[in-house]
Amino acid sequence: MPVIGFVSQKGGVGKSTLARALAREAAAGGLAVLVADLDVQQKTALRWSERRVRAGLEPAVPVRSFDTAAEALAAEGEVDLLILDGPARASAETLEIAQAAALVVVPSNPGADDLEPTVNLLHDLTNEGVPVERLAVALVRVATEAEEAAARAYISEAGYGVLPGAILERAAYRQAQSGGASLTEVRFSGLAGKADALVQAIVDRAMS
Repeated sequence: MPVIGFVSQKGGVGKSTLARALAREAAAGGLAVLVADLDVQQKTALRWSERRVRAGLEPAVPVRSFDTAAEALAAEGEVDLLILDGPARASAETLEIAQAAALVVVPSNPGADDLEPTVNLLHDLTNEGVPVERLAVALVRVATEAEEAAARAYISEAGYGVLPGAILERAAYRQAQSGGASLTEVRFSGLAGKADALVQAIVDRAMS
């Protein structure tokens, strides 16, 4: 399975959230998976994995902190799936992740404050030679269908693809992650199903 990268222009848009959900589903499917946490300051994914261990949740989802993308990529041969959880804002590491990954997922909230930086990042990556077909936006913290539709239109008009499905703005998702669970393990089946559908869309896109 290919390397999948999650990058963003700013923090708080759902990058680590989606990386963890993908990792959990891959581990549940029997794959040897590793999340490479490249946010050396916040270490969001690493701290989530520690909460998961304390909660005794299965399957185990290995997360390791790396100082650079190059160090993380050196671990690719150890696992079936390497997930690169990039820094909280765009940097040289972001480009390195994008150049190495078979799929680069750029999460975005549906408001202009997040959509505009997201499109700017996508432009920057394509200007550096990253093929547009390897880039995909994932919509996170969506409140209404109209909001989702408007965000999809904005990104599509900019020339980029948006993954099917979206993560809704729900407190239950935050509560699940605070306890070491992933989006797909939330206790409400409808919300878990929506998260699972977006994760599957990421897998399908990466394998296409």
